[in-house]
Amino acid sequence: MTAVPTAPTIRTPRTGSRTPGEGRRAALLLSPTFLVLALVILYPLISAFHQSLYSSESGLDAQGFVIEGDVFVGLGNYLEIFAGAESGRFYNALGNTTFFTFTSVALETVIGVAFAVAMNRAFRGRAFLRAAVLVPWAIPTAVSGLLWRWIFQADGIANALSGQQVLWTAEGFASQVAVITAEVWKTAPFIGLLVLAGMQIIPEEVYEAAKLDGAGAWRQFRSITLPLVKPALLVAVLFRLLDALRMFDLPFVLIGPRKSSVETLSILAWDSSNQLQYGAASAFSIVLLVYVAVIAFVFVKLLGADVAGAGEQRRLRRAAAKRGGVR
Repeated sequence: MTAVPTAPTIRTPRTGSRTPGEGRRAALLLSPTFLVLALVILYPLISAFHQSLYSSESGLDAQGFVIEGDVFVGLGNYLEIFAGAESGRFYNALGNTTFFTFTSVALETVIGVAFAVAMNRAFRGRAFLRAAVLVPWAIPTAVSGLLWRWIFQADGIANALSGQQVLWTAEGFASQVAVITAEVWKTAPFIGLLVLAGMQIIPEEVYEAAKLDGAGAWRQFRSITLPLVKPALLVAVLFRLLDALRMFDLPFVLIGPRKSSVETLSILAWDSSNQLQYGAASAFSIVLLVYVAVIAFVFVKLLGADVAGAGEQRRLRRAAAKRGGVR
């Protein structure tokens, strides 16, 4: 009895499979990047944590001479931050940082999405509008701070238009409003550009089908635009959160240092280092780093911002597994 030949089995190579040689080659090609990251990130981080365990002190030796040096205090600098005599200043800076971050990012998100919707429409002068929106973001922050300081001075444009005599660059809530206004003006275009990039890849046929179904402009925006640009929007908001939590130059230039109403954690760390208190400054920096990491982790976990493309990788693995199951 003659055996019936069977068709050869065709195996689809799995996505992401690599040989040992490819892995070593990839590691070799990435080694310069890892080296640079170790030099500019890892080493300064370890050095800052090590410095935060010491405190600069001075005293007298047995002969009565003044001696200065670093004394190991362990977690003493951190205890001083949270429960020391100057802890009130730390909590004030923490509150200012949080207030500036979430208020400015919320306003930037709304305004940035509005910019993206406006720039995505086809109308005469759209190129001019896109260029005009880019101008605030292109201006250096220090220059922007000086510009807004001129606007908010006592005899500046802001008081001339409002007819009021408000001390915008002094202490108080007015100075916080000035910082938030300048921050939103400068960085809302960043969110607008990223959202616009996400809107550009939405097929026009989707909107045409929605129009045929009787969906209005608001329904299209809520049911089509927002869900499809959500990944780009979440990444933009995350980047702005991380940037705003480290806010330093704008309130420093616009209002000035040692102003309790606008003092942030970064300004507090700078002020400590400026007074040669490097241990306390390093401790402030480590606390700020942990705070930023916690905010980023909570944001990614709760809102699902696919920063590293993990969702796309999982989708590709599932597709590869389905193809691999077909013989």
